[in-house]
Amino acid sequence: YLEIKLREEINMQHFTIFGRQSCGYCHRAKDLLERKQYDFSWVDIEKERITKADLEETVGKPVLTVPQIFHGETHIGGYTELDQYVKELGETTLGSQEVA
Repeated sequence: YLEIKLREEINMQHFTIFGRQSCGYCHRAKDLLERKQYDFSWVDIEKERITKADLEETVGKPVLTVPQIFHGETHIGGYTELDQYVKELGETTLGSQEVA
């Protein structure tokens, strides 16, 4: 079920956040992507009845916390990894622009 949900939610330039409403880092991840104007989907794991085991199967390793964040089909990790990933995306974008 989770793989189907993930494929429905994702395209190559799209982020997906799996989290819970009560999770502060989940909200920080959403805020970061909104500030940077990246498209993303929010999946409430409690509402969707996605278990920790479901996430672990998809990620391919133990999942201790939420959020669990994907960019396309690439697993990024949690909020800290997302923050670093977004910074690197920004550097890549800036580095590819010509200076006038």
